[in-house]
This record gives sequence, C-alpha cells and structure tokens, in this order.
Amino acid sequence: MASDPGLLRLLSALSTVCAVLLALGALAALHAPVPILVAGALTAMVGTVAVTERRPHDQALTLAAGVPVSLAVMAVGSALTPYRVLADVVFVLLIFAALHIRRLGPRATTLGVFAFQLYFVTQFVGTRLAQLPHLVLAVLVAFAGSALVRFAILRTPPERTLARLERAFRLRLGLVLDALIEVAEGGPQAPRAERAVDDLRRQVARLHTCALMIQSWLGAGAPGRGVAATIQRRVAEAETAVERLAILVMRLLWPGADIDTLTRHLTQIGGAGPCLGAQDAAGLPELTEQLRVLRAAAGPGRPRPAWTERAEVGDRRLGDRDEVHLSDVSPAMRDVFRSAGELARALSGLRLAADGHTPAPRDSQEPARTEEPEAEGSASAKDIVPRWPERTRIRPTTRTALQVATGSALAIGGGELLSPQRWYWAVFTCWVVFISTTSTGEILVRGYRRLVGTVAGVVTGLALSALIGGHTWAAFALAMLSVFGMYYTTAVSYTLMSFFVTTMIGMLYTLLHALTPGVLAVRIEETALGIACGLASALLVLPARTRERTDRLLHEVLERLRAVLSQSLARMGGEPVADLLGPARALDSALDSLRLAVQPLITPISPLRSRRRTALAVLGLLETAALHTRSLAGTAELMPAGIRIGTDPYLVDEAGRIDRNLAVLIGQVAGQGGDGTPLERGSGIPAHLSVGADGARAEDAYATRRVLRHLRRVDESIHGLARALNMSVCNDT
Repeated sequence: MASDPGLLRLLSALSTVCAVLLALGALAALHAPVPILVAGALTAMVGTVAVTERRPHDQALTLAAGVPVSLAVMAVGSALTPYRVLADVVFVLLIFAALHIRRLGPRATTLGVFAFQLYFVTQFVGTRLAQLPHLVLAVLVAFAGSALVRFAILRTPPERTLARLERAFRLRLGLVLDALIEVAEGGPQAPRAERAVDDLRRQVARLHTCALMIQSWLGAGAPGRGVAATIQRRVAEAETAVERLAILVMRLLWPGADIDTLTRHLTQIGGAGPCLGAQDAAGLPELTEQLRVLRAAAGPGRPRPAWTERAEVGDRRLGDRDEVHLSDVSPAMRDVFRSAGELARALSGLRLAADGHTPAPRDSQEPARTEEPEAEGSASAKDIVPRWPERTRIRPTTRTALQVATGSALAIGGGELLSPQRWYWAVFTCWVVFISTTSTGEILVRGYRRLVGTVAGVVTGLALSALIGGHTWAAFALAMLSVFGMYYTTAVSYTLMSFFVTTMIGMLYTLLHALTPGVLAVRIEETALGIACGLASALLVLPARTRERTDRLLHEVLERLRAVLSQSLARMGGEPVADLLGPARALDSALDSLRLAVQPLITPISPLRSRRRTALAVLGLLETAALHTRSLAGTAELMPAGIRIGTDPYLVDEAGRIDRNLAVLIGQVAGQGGDGTPLERGSGIPAHLSVGADGARAEDAYATRRVLRHLRRVDESIHGLARALNMSVCNDT
C-alpha cells in the first residue's frame, strides 16, 4: 500500500490482464482465428488503459463513445491494408488528428488514442475487409470485457481510491518516522549516518508525492467541498509537521551544517563536523523514545513497544507541550520536542479526518473557520498566476501533432526500407516517445530509456524462449506476466515498461513459433529508427527547446511562490483570505512539473556538466523556498486570532522587499527584466517580534519565531536563485 498509493498501479495492471483474458476466452470459445484473437486482445488492452477519467459515469460515456470510433477506424484500416501507400498517408493524417483533438479535453484525448491504436492494430495484424464481421465481434467483446472489469470485477469508486491514498499517506508517514528514528538512534557518529539521512530524504519525498496524489483525487473522491478542504488541511498539517521535525532533528545532530532543507541537491552532512553538546547527547534517548511514541501513533508498521497504549501516548504528547517540562534542555532540543508535540496533534487530526470527523482547530482565540472554501477562493489557485508571455500563436497540441505526424512519415519511410513486414514498430516508437513530453530534451531522454529497455527485453525474450522451448502455456503465462509488468511499472520506470513490452512481444512470437534472433534484432533497429525520426522532427518542426520549457515552468513556480507568500502574510495581518493550502498545493504541483522538465539537464549521462550543476542548484533552492513557503502557509492557517505579526512595520518593509525581489527575478526569467536591476538586500528578517497580543502564551511566541525563520530561509533562497541565474545582488560579497 505504501509503495503503490491507492493501489493505482496494481489495479491498472490487474484490470488490463483481466480484460485481455476475458476477451481471449470469449473469442476462443467462438473459435475466432488467431489474427482476430490478437486484435481482440490488443483492443481490450487499449480500452482498459486509455480511459483516464476519475468518475465512473465519465468512464462509461468515454467507453461508449469509443466503440463506434474503434469500429470505424478498424473498417478504414482493413479496407486500406492492401494499398500500402494510401494506408500510410491515412495513418499520418490520423496521427495528426488524434493528437490535435487533445485540446478538447480528456475524452477527446482518449478517443484519439483509440483511433491511433486500433488503426495500428489493423496494420499490425494485416486484417482485410472480409474479416470485418470478425473484427466487429472482437471490438464488441473487448470493450464489453473492459467494461465488465472496470465496473464489476475490479470496480473502484473514486471514494475508495481516495481512502486508500489517505491510508498510504499514513503508512508513508510511518516510514518517514522509521527513517528519522534510525537517524536519531545512530547519531552523528554512526557509520551509516549519511546513508540514514539519504533514506530519510527519500521517504520525505515519497510522502510529498503521496500528498500531491491525494490533492489530485479530492475533486472526484471527496463527498463534498467541506470534506475535501478538511482532508487537504489535515494532510498538509501532517506533512509540514514531519518535515519540520526532520529538519530540526538534523539541525540538532549536525549544528555545523546549517540545515534548512531536506533536498539532497544542497546540503551534505559528511563534512559538517558533528559537535553535539553533552546536554543534547544526554537527551537523545528521550528524543528517540518520543519518536517511537509518534511512530506508534502514526499507525501500522513495526511492532509497537508495550508502553505505547493509546492513553499513555496521549499523555506523553500533552507532556511534550509543557514549557516546564522543556526548561531543562537546550534551545535546539526544546524546538525538537515542541515540533514533536505539533506532529502528535497533526496525527490526531489526520486520524479524525480519516474517520470522517471535522474537529474545530484548537488553540485558537477566534471562532473555527469553515472548512469549506469560498467560491472565489476555490478557483484562486489557478487564477492567481499571470500567463507566460506567448512567443508564438501555435498551440502546444498543434505543435505536437505536426511534430509526430512528420516524425511518423519519416518512420514509415525508413521502416519500410528496414523491414517491410515490421515497419509499424518504428511508427509506434515515434508516437510513444512524444507522449507526455513537451521539449526536445525530454524526447531524447525518453528515447534513450526506451532503447535501453528494448535491448534488455530482446535479450530476456530470447533467453526465456530458449528456456521454455515448446511449452505453449508457459509462453502464454509469461506473456500475461509481461502485460502485468508493463502497466505496473509505467509510472515508475519507462525503461522497465519498455523492457516488459519487448518481452511480451518475444513471448507472442514464441506462441506463434516465429521467434528468431533476426526478428528481435529488427525490433531494436526499428525502435532506434523511430527514436531518431521523433527527435529529428522535434528539432526541425516548430522546436520546443528544453530551455524554453524550463523557463516557462520556472516563471510559473516563482509566480505561485510570490502569491502564496503574499497571501500568507496577508492572513497573518488579519486580512480575510479564503484559502492558503490550495495555492500552496498548486505551487507544489508547478514545482513537480519543473522537476520533470529538468530531467534532461540533470540526468547523469548529460555531457553538459556546468548546466547540470546549475539546474541542480536552482532546483534545490526552489525546493527549499517551496518547503518554507508551504510551512508558512500552514502556520498562517492555524495562527490564533490574537497574533498579528503581519502588521509589524519592520516585517511589512521586509516582506515588501522580498516581494520586489521576486518580481525582479520573475521579470528576468520572463525576459522582461534584463536591465541589470539588482536584488535588494535588507538588514535581515529579525529573530524576534512582539506577538501583538497581551498576555500571549509561549506557544504564540514560538509560532512567531517559526514564521520569522521561514521568511528568513525564503529570503536566503531567493538571493541564492539570483546568483545561480547570474543576477546581481546589492552589497553581495
């Protein structure tokens, strides 16, 4: 559950295998010939994986619309199969149309995939018009099997998926605490200290990925906007709390490293020189015990100690917030224990949200805010960011359609020269390397991974074929396992997915007694040709440079960062702000898109070492700024009514300076601020401010200091970004 949140990959792979087995069983019972069996199996595969809508009603409509589209395409493809040139021309036009209609939405995208894939099936199988009645039967059986699996056998309502994602989040939270316990138990002198910290960072990144998955399913899986807002708030509180706790523990253990982020791109603890004080070293066993209490409260996992009964866990959590109890430890250790108490409260809220309860926020001097965002606030996460200045009027879908159509035409010509019987492999490769890519660099990386997976699959397919010999059922079972592996690993590794595709092809040719090393060698050649044709068309036809793509996404990340900062400070100043967590999650999503877009620059095989270092530095600084901005938004959401630190004149001036610096940075990235305007340096965010309320509690003062620390880290990250992007900073040394 933790490795596959929501069981999304497992259910996708199982659904595909079940649909294929149902189609093959039904067609075999009707004594369909082998070409029709292959067409039915491939149609069932496409009909299962191509439908991406979240709600069952939308899925049913898309499947219903896909039946006539599939029948029409198969009829045209079968009629044109004897006419090679005309069939190729129609194929290229169909590819253009299938990609161009993606601008109309998810359903149009799915119908385009149906059209391409099923025309491909007619060319792959070599069907004729005389076989059209059998093809109609195969399509109907395949879609019926896909619908039966989707809506009956493996029916998964979005509410159940969301519940599974929440459980996976809690499990991943437990894994983060397991890694944190290992770091604290070993201490800075442990031989595996750096490896334990790397594991902690990896677990925190996986937790963040799960949080974004929950965010994407809230609209379809939550019963109402109020419940969705509650789940979003509780997940954000828990994620922010455990990130803060992890950073504070690492700062405690390695005080010389000045750790303010969990990203591995910036901080290395190896040379930090551990200098843990005697007082803190004596408190480490108690800290480890408190972490174990939190781990027990997080949920299932490692066996719980005998003393972690529910009541005692609650008593210990409450004890962590007692200032008297914390008076005999160092300030760094005191912050760690306070953060542990906050995580305990977040875990309690997360559990209540999972159980369907929506308690009012505690420790607040104002009435509980409604969990349902205002109508205008719900759309603000998308509307607050100005659009990137367009340099061309060509739509992205039109650009991609032209590129893929051109690359497919080249692949058809070259594929026919390489192998008149296997030319379609080059076309299919050209299609798939463009899917989910938007720049030339992404296409290059995707093509490289596909080629590596294909070569490995060829070797494995030949080895398995030699092992199983003429055992038909063994080959069939391995083919089904390959189908399962193909869709189970799609979201994890494109190389693995390509490996399983090629292994499946090897098993199919084994079933047909047609597998030879020459056939699989042609598979490698056609794959390489398809990659080359796709890359050539991406470079020659309306090229979308990697630099342009990353600049646009960097602009969006900075704009969202600026918006979340300004809204958070406005909330702390007493202004009514409908929602902070929505824009914060939109910032996370934009950063995730940027992280994927810079993969061509940061891949280890990249020969541009200086650009790789710059991209890693920029990504690390943005991750740091986003982490502290997200924490700032979460703190502002829970800020008691009596605290108005956002109105302090000194802080207002510093916040204005940060906002102006971000505006200059955004203008530079957008190509509108290249006049050499330097970023301003202030006297620095203060360490203490008056909390603005008579008789303020210690918790309020602590929250205020935390806000200031987050602002200071964001300010430092912005200046670091300016240096990484070769911008000047006033009074920089």
